[in-house]
Amino acid sequence: MVELANGCICCTVADDFLPTITALLDRETPPEHIVIETSGLALPKPLVKAFAWPEVSTRTTVDGVVTVIDAGAVLDGRFADDPDAVEAARAEDPSLDHDNPLEELFVDQLSCADLIVINKADLISGDGTKIEAALAPHRRPGVKSVNATHGRIDPAILLGLDAGAEDDLESRPSVHDGEDEHDHDDFDSFVISLGAIDDPDALEARLTSAVAAHDIYRIKGFIHIPGKARRMVLQGVGSRFQRYFDRDWESAETPRTELVVIGKSGMDRDAIAAMIG
Repeated sequence: MVELANGCICCTVADDFLPTITALLDRETPPEHIVIETSGLALPKPLVKAFAWPEVSTRTTVDGVVTVIDAGAVLDGRFADDPDAVEAARAEDPSLDHDNPLEELFVDQLSCADLIVINKADLISGDGTKIEAALAPHRRPGVKSVNATHGRIDPAILLGLDAGAEDDLESRPSVHDGEDEHDHDDFDSFVISLGAIDDPDALEARLTSAVAAHDIYRIKGFIHIPGKARRMVLQGVGSRFQRYFDRDWESAETPRTELVVIGKSGMDRDAIAAMIG
């Protein structure tokens, strides 16, 4: 596994991404498949375009673009504006910008997909038609979807799609088509470092309050609980949180609590940190 920690992959193609792909291909025994996992905020089309670069275009193909959808978040309407609220705002002030950056990402990632994985399918409970209705306007013809719970899925389903995605970019429309480059000004993130947490339930209650009061999309990280040899993972999407122990703290690690907060640009970092801490 190779980690590219230098920000958005498609913004650092020449400096970081392409040299890494080339190094993998130059191995004595090159890999049969290279799986690239991007950030949930990534635009897929610029990354697919990178495979047209001469360094890799004759040696690789984009077998397929797999888009993972959070079923619960779709049902909560987190990827779509409230049409009535938008129309009311437009009527009051037509000059306002009503773009929803999450909705744009949702559309771009679906429109580029060769396979859609509907994760957290256990949360659907009979609402599958609502999920399909949300996907339908943006799904390209013939693109299938599969359900998964906790991200568990047979790798054989994901590999061997044989889509050659880099050869049919015109069939993959993007909200950002026509832009010379893209930016990430719609989103912001920061890290909150806390001490040992004696009461994870109380921490989660504070996190839930912070999400309700501010433009927070995700909170994720690790929690140090005194007396526990294992670290606790925390994953939050909107007001839904999940906690579980994943492994022991390693001998070289200092047990700590660190949470990454991801939200809309301009969120009040100090106020959020005060609510959580």
